[in-house]
Amino acid sequence: MKKILIIEDNEDVRENTAELLKLAHYNVCTSADGASGIQKARSFIPDLIICDIMMPGLDGYQVLEALQANTKTAGVPFVFLSAKADKSDVRKGMNLGADDYLTKPFEEHELLEAINSRLKRHEFLQKEYSKDMSGLHAFLEEAAAFLNLDYIERIYYSKNYEPKDLLFMEGNAANFLYYVKQGLVKSYKSTEGGKELITGISQEGDFVGALSLLNPEGIYLESALILEHSEIYRIPKSDFIQLLEENKIVSKKFIELISNNLIDAQEQLVNLAYSPVRKRLALVLIKLQRAGLIQDATHRGIDIAREDLAGMVGTATETVIRALSELKENGVIRMGKARRILIANPDKLQEIASYG
Repeated sequence: MKKILIIEDNEDVRENTAELLKLAHYNVCTSADGASGIQKARSFIPDLIICDIMMPGLDGYQVLEALQANTKTAGVPFVFLSAKADKSDVRKGMNLGADDYLTKPFEEHELLEAINSRLKRHEFLQKEYSKDMSGLHAFLEEAAAFLNLDYIERIYYSKNYEPKDLLFMEGNAANFLYYVKQGLVKSYKSTEGGKELITGISQEGDFVGALSLLNPEGIYLESALILEHSEIYRIPKSDFIQLLEENKIVSKKFIELISNNLIDAQEQLVNLAYSPVRKRLALVLIKLQRAGLIQDATHRGIDIAREDLAGMVGTATETVIRALSELKENGVIRMGKARRILIANPDKLQEIASYG
């Protein structure tokens, strides 16, 4: 049973509203002023708060600010209630973070619809979705229900790819988002001189091409090439673009779901600009190790092409080979069969990544 707190100094309005909500099967708590309302909110921890604006002592704006400053109540949906319908009141309340605004007197259906809408919105925002196909399916299913859409395609089919297959090319129309169920994919940008700058290595559980779908020019910002046998889902942009355009709430959740590599990409650009090759190589090796692509000395490691490694480091192939040889001589790494890189001294590698 959802819990609702009513903060209202007018006894008739307070009790009548409480009665309506109890009949609608809500667990209701009431308060006659702002100060006691804040205390009850912190102990009752409601799922939604309805609060009058004009009250003696602390007004509704002050109540909202106090509750937002407390971690226990900061995320609780907040609906203002007032006899004043002035637009400046609405604007001030929304600027402070209120979720909705009801003007007295209100009809029962207006009250219940506002509460139901705010509760649904809050539940959708709070829910976590796994970053895989089941999570994407669940997201689109619930997003469609949230927006009352029933025509969004929610079933996708995977396709097998072989090494050196091109998933998409930089500059082509960005019509699909790709999800890696199994395999390895490298994303890269081409320089004017024809060299490659690797922007990411995607593996099981990663989305590829997410940034390009948000590109206003509608083209892929990078290319994606298959490195090993892969099973990949191709998800049409048209299936979810309306979700992004129609509702900011859905857009926020979708971006959270697909933006798994944005922070890494930003850090990579900073490192390319300011760090020496030795440090950049150490950072890339650590990143690949954390992704499970380069193992420690007791495992078989991965045979990553030196050209690809150079692209991730942002230097010439010859330079990265020399840097690898130096790390090998210092006992930081060793080479397994077929030139597979193994981390022999992870502490030393971390030290180089931190200090150069």
